[in-house]
Amino acid sequence: MTKADIISEVFDKVGLPKQDAEEMVEMILDTIKQALKQGETVKLSGFGNFVVRSKNSRKGRNPKTGQEIEITPRKVVSFRPSMIFKEHVIETPAAAE
Repeated sequence: MTKADIISEVFDKVGLPKQDAEEMVEMILDTIKQALKQGETVKLSGFGNFVVRSKNSRKGRNPKTGQEIEITPRKVVSFRPSMIFKEHVIETPAAAE
């Protein structure tokens, strides 16, 4: 699913004009990006949490040459799905029958 697909779903389900649906989706995504940029955790109830984590520098290897290199410290975003989200997406074999 792409951002365009999400916009189409909002357009279909809410009945907003397509341009308004696009602006709404963009506004939501921009708000999430800005919060993460500031180091905040974004918690979406029933969906999950987006968390900014800091990674320390470490040693790695170039897969082509095998040469050891230093990987610089950086920040990464990780997503932790909620239990409700997990239960919705990952069906147990008993529930699928």
